[in-house]
Amino acid sequence: MITKYKRIEHAPTLNTVLMVESVLKNMNESVITVAELKRKLPKQVNHYTLIAILQYLEESNKILVTIKGITWIHNTNPNLKRAIARGIEL
Repeated sequence: MITKYKRIEHAPTLNTVLMVESVLKNMNESVITVAELKRKLPKQVNHYTLIAILQYLEESNKILVTIKGITWIHNTNPNLKRAIARGIEL
């Protein structure tokens, strides 16, 4: 986990974060590995910078990182949000 007091060697730029986010959001596969993600990115990204971005996206609940790989889980559909808000807790 990256803390706000720890010096980050490879801090990502906003453009890099948005580029990674876009690739993950628009991928055809449901799960992608880090190696596959690196190949799909339009620009080469430092490994540690990519890991920092993935940690940020996971902490902000946009992706889920598992043993099998990375999957996009963020959904902005307003109908889904309303259904969840009105749903019955089991």
